[in-house]
Amino acid sequence: MRKKILCFGELLLRISPAHTAEQAVKQPMMLYMGGAEANVATALAAWDMPVKYCTVLPDNFMSRHVINYLEYKGIFTSSILFAGDRIGLYYLERGADLKGNVVYDRAGSSFSLLKPGMLDWDRILQDVDWFNFSAISPALNQNVADVCLEAVKAASERNIKISIDLNYRPRLWKYGKDPVAIMPGLVEYCDVVMGNLWSADSLLGIPVDERIHEKGNKQAYLDHAVKTSENIIKCFPKCSVVANTFRFDQEADNILYYTTLYRNNKLIPSKEFTAKQVVDRSGSGDCFMAGLIYGLHNGHPDEQLINYATAAAFGKLQEAGDTTGQDIITVDTKAR
Repeated sequence: MRKKILCFGELLLRISPAHTAEQAVKQPMMLYMGGAEANVATALAAWDMPVKYCTVLPDNFMSRHVINYLEYKGIFTSSILFAGDRIGLYYLERGADLKGNVVYDRAGSSFSLLKPGMLDWDRILQDVDWFNFSAISPALNQNVADVCLEAVKAASERNIKISIDLNYRPRLWKYGKDPVAIMPGLVEYCDVVMGNLWSADSLLGIPVDERIHEKGNKQAYLDHAVKTSENIIKCFPKCSVVANTFRFDQEADNILYYTTLYRNNKLIPSKEFTAKQVVDRSGSGDCFMAGLIYGLHNGHPDEQLINYATAAAFGKLQEAGDTTGQDIITVDTKAR
C-alpha cells in the first residue's frame, strides 16, 4: 500500500462578489472551495499522488457536499472530524489586480474551535509518510496552534517528513501572540520550509533587508535567498530544504515570477515566468507547495522539481478560483 501525504488545515468557502457592473449582470456572486492545505491536496491528487486531508467540518448537508467534491477530486477524507456548527468563509472581490480586498469570516468555525486531544493522531498518521501544514492554522488562536504542535510532534515521532508553508496573514494574528512567539516552535520539527524572505522575517524573526527593493536587480534577491535559507537551516537543524518564491508586479501590468530551492549548501533558481494578465492570484503559492512536495516525494532532481513547482504555481495564476485543474501533462515547465 502506498503511503499517503496528509494535508492538515482549515477548509474554507470563498465568496467572490462582482467587481464590475458587467460581472454583476452575468454572475453577481461566485463560490469557490479553498483553504491552503485543501488547495495543496487537490493539486497532489490531480498529479496522481495518494493524499488525504484532515480538517474539521460541521455535521450537516453542506459538509457532505464538500466531502463529495474532495472525494471526486481523488482525496481521501476519512481523517475529517465532524464537530462544531459552521464552515469558515472568506470574501475576496473578483479582479486579478485587486489587493487587500479580503475579509475573513472564520471566528467560531468548526476548525477554529479545535483543541488538543480532539484528533486521534495514531489513527490519522498510520498510513502517512508526509505531513503538510501552513502558518495560517496557528494564526487562528492558541488552541489551534497547540494542535499544530501536537501534530508535528506526533509526525516527527513516526519519522514522517514534515513541510510547512510560511504564508503570513497579518489579518489573522489577532489573539495577542506575536507570530515569532509561536512559529519557531513548530518549524523546529519541519524538514521542508517554503515561503519568502518577508514571511521568514515576520514569522521566524529571520531578518530581511528592508532596502532590498532599492537594489533593483535579481541577483540581490538570489543572494538574500541564500542568506535567509542558511539562517533557517542554522536555526532549525532538522530542516534540509528551503524554498522561496518571488512575484513582482512590474510596469505595464507585467508579472514576473520565479523561485529558489536551497539544499545541500546550494541555491537553485527556477526559470523565469512572465505574464501580461493574471486571472486569479489566489492559490498560486499552494500550487507551488504541492509541486515542491511532488518533486521531493518522488525524488526528482532539484532543478527539475523546482521548475515543475514554479510552472505549476505560474499556471495557477491563469485559473479562476483557489484550486488548480492542471494535471501532470498540462504543467508547462518552459519559461515564458
